[in-house]
Amino acid sequence: MSYQRILVAVDDSPAGFEAARVAVSLAAGWASVLRAITVLRDHAVASTIGGPQNDTGRRLAAGGRAVLDWVADLAASRNVRCDTVARTGEPFRRILEEADNWDAQLVVMGRSDRRGPSSPYLGSETAHVLEFSDRPVLVVPRTQAQAHP
Repeated sequence: MSYQRILVAVDDSPAGFEAARVAVSLAAGWASVLRAITVLRDHAVASTIGGPQNDTGRRLAAGGRAVLDWVADLAASRNVRCDTVARTGEPFRRILEEADNWDAQLVVMGRSDRRGPSSPYLGSETAHVLEFSDRPVLVVPRTQAQAHP
């Protein structure tokens, strides 16, 4: 089985970078089209601080753009066609919307390194995507050998 339209959700975590590596590898092997999405949360801190010195939003957007550029460069190095999108809002909702709007056949996400009492193995965003997605979702664990991009 192969998927021709793969959506990979990335952030600046080791798990996000590992998910991108796996998605690019799958896309290269299947001659698939890849779309990378990063979702920036609306941060209350940025709106609370306010004033001309507040460049938090700009810096967060630049960080998101850097992650997407890294994925695009990785895809290009494997001759994979890749486009990128940055969204703002609640990550799992934006990922599901993008999967629906783009008609992704597979969603690839990293398993969170964060552990909490209610979800010891998955981050809440990944768990929500798994719960509400109507398409296959591949959850990629971070490997120790590839902890950094």
